[in-house]
This record gives sequence, structure tokens and C-alpha cells, in this order.
Amino acid sequence: MSIAISITLSNLSELFGDDLAALVETARIADAEGIDQLALADHLAIGTGTDHYPYGRYPYDLDEPWMEPLTSLAAIAGATSRVRLATGVLIAPLRPPLLLAKTAATLDVLSQGRLDLGVGTGWHEAEFAAAGAPFEKRGARMDDTLRACLTLWNHSPASFESETVSFTDLRCLPHPRQDGGVPLWFGGGLHPANLRRMLEFGARWLPAALGNSDEVGQGIGTLRRALTEAGRDASTLQVRAGLKRRSDAAGNLDLDATLAGLESLEERGVTLAALGLRGFVRDSREIRPFLEGVSARRRRV
Repeated sequence: MSIAISITLSNLSELFGDDLAALVETARIADAEGIDQLALADHLAIGTGTDHYPYGRYPYDLDEPWMEPLTSLAAIAGATSRVRLATGVLIAPLRPPLLLAKTAATLDVLSQGRLDLGVGTGWHEAEFAAAGAPFEKRGARMDDTLRACLTLWNHSPASFESETVSFTDLRCLPHPRQDGGVPLWFGGGLHPANLRRMLEFGARWLPAALGNSDEVGQGIGTLRRALTEAGRDASTLQVRAGLKRRSDAAGNLDLDATLAGLESLEERGVTLAALGLRGFVRDSREIRPFLEGVSARRRRV
């Protein structure tokens, strides 16, 4: 089985209480146990209006602490040696393009080429208003931001011009360690804008739905056809999708039954199975046994 494992570090207040720095120790354990990727989500702030959450009921307490992901991943990079570091997802339109390019490139260099930059347009209008960023046309601004980042990551001096960001003869060094720049992953549904982005920036998808859903299976088929029609190698498609939790009769996590679902995800074309700590452990004492169990189950396959 070649499918990789990604752990989303979430539900931090319930797991760590006031000791949020324990996130770094969790990353050390994951690194030692052979987990392939660690992912952090992003919010600068949460206000009222969570009823507009696009994926159903907003699943977090309003007082949930959201660690800034790139800062947190920098701390994790210094405590690990092999696990890849991901945002899942970073709200790109809230970041100035030059600052995002510099921060991501720096983290990629310090981690020796381990960063995966998952991005999305965001949904929380109050967050945009507080940041002084326009909520309207955030998708187009994200596209301009990513094009600007790729230009800065691959050229020196770099020049770029668009409706929302322009610069001439800038030297923004260091460049990322990874050839071509930091890999870009796109969160959300496979709507036309995201399909276009993946054809332009690289076919890496972070669907909101679980990996065994019809939505993901159909999306993978659509992406493969689009890549083939564009003269691209469809085997380069990468998809990180959630693995459904399985419970026993008493309602407790059945890890073996859960991880048995990896095979079906791989058959569908998912390349990275995402398991959120929030869905699989109830407090910090369960984190090490859970990660050890995932590692042991993979070794048996």
C-alpha cells in the first residue's frame, strides 16, 4: 500500500488546554512514528456569523485557539526531520503576496524542502473585515497572490503585474528549497475555478468531503480527464482526503477497522489519507497510542 498518512492537528484546546506548545511534542512523536505529513488549519480570528460556514454546522467552539499555521510549522520544523509540513488550508487572500512568498520560502528552506502550502479563499466575512481585506473577489485576489509568489520563488529579479498586485525587479531571497517553489494544494469543492487553478498551478486537491464519498471519486475522475485533455500526465494528480472513523459497538474508536479503509481510498485515487486528531482522540493522553497504532497498522500491510 503506497497511500500516505496526513494528521491534521486540530481541536487544540480540548487536547492541550493552556499548554499549546505541546503541539510541538505531538509533532515529534508523529515524526518518529513515520507519519508522512502534519497539517494545520488557519483562522486569524473568529467573530459572529459562523452560520455562514459552507460545510454544514460550524464544528468548533468560538473560543477555540487557532495557532498561526506558518509560525507553528516553523517550530515543528525545528523539532522534526522528515515529516512534511502542511497548511490545510491557509486563507491566502488575507496575506500580502510579498509577505506570504517570503514566509513560505523561509519555512521551506528551514525545513529543507518539507512545506506543502494548502490554500483556500476563506468564508468568514468578519475575519476579512477585521484584517482590512476585501471579501469580494477574494478568489481572483488569491490567484494573483499565488502567481506573484511563484514569480518571486522562481526569478530574481522578479517582475509581475496584475489587477491586485504588481512589482518590478524585486529580489526576494531565499528561494524555496523545492524546485519550482512550494507545492500548492487547493481546498474546497471541484468547482470550475478550482479545476482551473489545479490545471494552472499543479493538480493537488484538498476536498472537504471524506475520501470514500461519491463527490471525491467523481472529482478525481474529472481531474484525471482534464489533465489528459490538457496533455498532462494524469498520474501526477495528488489528493488528500479524510478517512472515515469506524467505531465498535460501544462507540469507541476501532482503529483497525478505520485503517482498513485506506485500501478503498487508494483504489479511488486518494494519495494522502487525512486523519484529524479531533476525530480520533479525546485527550492528549491518547495521542501517542493513536499515532503508534497508525504506524503499527501500516507496517503490517
